[in-house]
Amino acid sequence: MLAFAAAVFLLIITPGPGVLSVAGVGSGYGFAAGNRYLIGLWLGNNAVALLVATGVAAAVVADPLIRSILLYASVAYLFYLAAKIALAGSKIAFIEKSKPPGAVNGLTLQLINPKAYAVHTTLFGGFGFMPDALLTETIVKFVVMNVIWIPLHYLWLWAGVTLHRLDLAPRTHRIINVAMAVSMLGVVGLALWAPR
Repeated sequence: MLAFAAAVFLLIITPGPGVLSVAGVGSGYGFAAGNRYLIGLWLGNNAVALLVATGVAAAVVADPLIRSILLYASVAYLFYLAAKIALAGSKIAFIEKSKPPGAVNGLTLQLINPKAYAVHTTLFGGFGFMPDALLTETIVKFVVMNVIWIPLHYLWLWAGVTLHRLDLAPRTHRIINVAMAVSMLGVVGLALWAPR
């Protein structure tokens, strides 16, 4: 179980669409908006985990046409978000809208987030520690995953809120925007490059 917990930590702490976007919402809109968005991410994360753990995700993506449609839809959305970051100007803002992204936006992002499916496939498909009690093992995995996921995402939210409060120079904001966009494009590239 320690190997599973370590894998959860390492897979979640690495930047992906979820953590980058929660940091961006925190930096652009503050803690309250970031918290609402984070609740949506959490709901979406657990929905994806449930889809993977029950095999529904595997059944849906078994059809090559559906798999391709979902892949290109998620890549297009992630590319759009990366472009918003890179073109955000001198302010750090992951998504520029008249109102901040909310829980529905976080939920939607997780449901199309290729990293979420890859992470949960790794976590629920491997790291068996109760071979004779699969249901109990799955419940324990959900608990351990959430005990690690929640504070790590609040750490990313705090980082974004802290950036917002620092009032950095416009050039520094621009560098951070580009770095976030490149990270997002890296996720897009990996999604396209991964074998299907």
